[in-house]
Amino acid sequence: MTPTLDQVRRAPKVLLHDHLDGGLRPQTVLELAGEVGHQLPAVEGELTATSLGQWFADAADSGSLERYLETFDHTVGVMQTASAITRVARECVEDLAADGVVYAEIRYAPEQHVEAGLSLDEVVAAVQEGFEQGVAAAAEAGRTIRVGQLLTAMRHAARSMEIAELAVAWRDRGVAGFDIAGAEAGYPPTRHLDAFEYLQRENFHFTIHAGEAFGLPSIWQAIQWCGADRLGHGVRIIDDITVHDDGSVELGRLAAYVRDKRIPLEMCPWSNVQTGAAASIAEHPIGLLKDLRFRVTVNTDNRLMSGTSMTHELWSLVEAFGYGLRDLEWFTVNAMKSSFLPFDERFALISDVIKPAYAALREEPAE
Repeated sequence: MTPTLDQVRRAPKVLLHDHLDGGLRPQTVLELAGEVGHQLPAVEGELTATSLGQWFADAADSGSLERYLETFDHTVGVMQTASAITRVARECVEDLAADGVVYAEIRYAPEQHVEAGLSLDEVVAAVQEGFEQGVAAAAEAGRTIRVGQLLTAMRHAARSMEIAELAVAWRDRGVAGFDIAGAEAGYPPTRHLDAFEYLQRENFHFTIHAGEAFGLPSIWQAIQWCGADRLGHGVRIIDDITVHDDGSVELGRLAAYVRDKRIPLEMCPWSNVQTGAAASIAEHPIGLLKDLRFRVTVNTDNRLMSGTSMTHELWSLVEAFGYGLRDLEWFTVNAMKSSFLPFDERFALISDVIKPAYAALREEPAE
C-alpha cells in the first residue's frame, strides 16, 4: 500500500546521520547573530527568517563548494556560547520529535565551538543540557524521543585522539559514539588510526564519513584499516557494483564484504543530490542498494541546508521508487538495528514502538 504524506509524517522514524550545526532554525540563526554581533550574509530586501532560510537553501543548491561551506560559517559562528549551543540542541530535539523521530544520534565537532573560550567539555555539557531539555519538552507535547551525541573530529585537524578520549569520558552521560568528518580527498581516515585503535580498545562505537565525495579507497580504509561500525554516506559503494545489460548484477569484493557484514550505510538522499553524489532522487543508488538488501538507512544530513526532514526524505523515496509502508518500516528497523544503543534497548524500540506503529498504519483504511 502506498502511504499518504500524512502517514509518512506520523510514522516513527530513526535518524543516525544529522549534523547539529546543519539543522538550525533560520529564526534562531537570526536571533543568535544579533546577540553576539555575528555578521550574516546580505540578502535582497529585508533580512528576515524567511529570506535567511532562502539564502541557506540557495547557497547549498548553488553547485559551489565554497558557497555551501560558507553556510556553516554562519551556523557555527552563532554557536560559540553555552546558552546558544543549548538552545540549538533543544530546538533540534523538538523539531525531530515533531517530525515523528523516536530515536536520533546527532553529530557535531566540539573543536569548532571553542572560539569564545568554551572548553571541549563545556561544549559537550551544553549540548547534553539542550538535548535533555528537548526530550522533556517533547514529552510535555506527548511525544517520546531518545537522543544521543556523536562527537566528531575534523579530518584536516590533529585533535582526533583528544575528541575520542572526550567521547569515551562522556559515554555514560549522553555520548553514543565518535565520528570523523570533513574533506575526504587528501585526508584519509588512516590519518586518525591511533584514535580508532583507542576506541576499539575501549569497546566504543564509531562511524566514519566515507564514500561521499571520494570513492572506494575511502570506504576500504574506513572499514579494513579503521574498523568503522557504520559508513557515513557510503554512496560510492555503487562504484563496486556492475549492472549488466541483461539486468544481472555483479558485486565487487568490497561491495560484497559490506553487504555480507551488514555494515550500515547512513544514506542522505537530498544531501547527495546537492553535492552531486547523485543526479536526482530517482537516480540515487539507494534504490539499487535496497534491492540488493544492503543495510541501508535514510537520513537528513543537514536539515537547514537541504531544506529537509525525515518526512521529506522518506516521502521523496515513496514518490521516486513507489515504496510502501513495509519498505519504510524496513529502512526504520535497519536504522534502529544499526544504532549505538545497547542491544536490549534497540530491541525494545523495534518491538514496542516501531513495529506496532507501522502495523497500525497498515490497518488504516485506504483513502
